[in-house]
Order: sequence, then structure tokens, then C-alpha cells
Amino acid sequence: MRAVIQRVKRAGVVIDGRLHSEISKGLLILVAVGNNDTQADADYLAEKTAQLRIFEDDGGKMNLSVKDVKGELLVVSQFTLYGDCRRGRRPSFTDSARPEKAIPLYEYYVEKLGQLAGTDVKTGVFAAHMDVELVNDGPVTILLDSGKLF
Repeated sequence: MRAVIQRVKRAGVVIDGRLHSEISKGLLILVAVGNNDTQADADYLAEKTAQLRIFEDDGGKMNLSVKDVKGELLVVSQFTLYGDCRRGRRPSFTDSARPEKAIPLYEYYVEKLGQLAGTDVKTGVFAAHMDVELVNDGPVTILLDSGKLF
């Protein structure tokens, strides 16, 4: 599984011109499921996400997790994180899992993340066309891959 994690002052998902979900201070997580991913990948990614110390402490050092700051979480599915652009000009998405595999792992990740962070997790809508709005705080953006490729 792959994730782009952004520390935000606020973020939201708009679908068909209507606000679907929004958060204030916290993390916006764009997540994708790959063909070879398992529940163990989702566990790893959820634990890493919940424990990332990317919020500043009183000394201005990134030393606190989303749970420590009582931040909010917004998870948006984004299969394009598996886009392969090494050949040609059009991305290939053959490494991205089909919905029948991706949806259960995505939902499991959301549930596990909420448990580990001790808060509800807001989401987008899987496979919907979404407008994702955010104010990146810092900016701070972290890339995670359960295969530890980066």
C-alpha cells in the first residue's frame, strides 16, 4: 500500500459540488492499494500513519503524532499513486489493485487507523470523482510505502 500524508490546517472532499467531509488540524491521507497488498500491509501503514511524529512540540520540533495533538483524519482513496510513468507519456496503472480487492483493504485501513489514532476517520468515496481541498501546514508531506520502497 502507498500513502501520501499531508499535515493540514484544514482539508475537505467535495463531490458533485457538495461538501462530503472535512477536517480541521490533522492529516489528509491519500492511499492506494496495490495488487500484492495484504492485511499486513494495511496494518503496517495504519500503525506508521498513526504514530508519525510530524506535529511540532512546544520547542518547535516535529515530535508529536496526530493522536498527541488530538488531530483529525481524512482518508481519500487514490489508485493513481501506483501510476507507473517510466515508459511513455501515459501512466500505467497495472500495479493498482482492482476494486474487489482494493475496497476491503482500504476500509480495513480506515478502521485500523481510527483505532490506533483513537478518533473517527473521515473519508472520501471510493472510485468517485472528488475535489480534494487542503491547506498544507508547513508544508509537510510524507510518502509511505508498505513495501518500504521509499
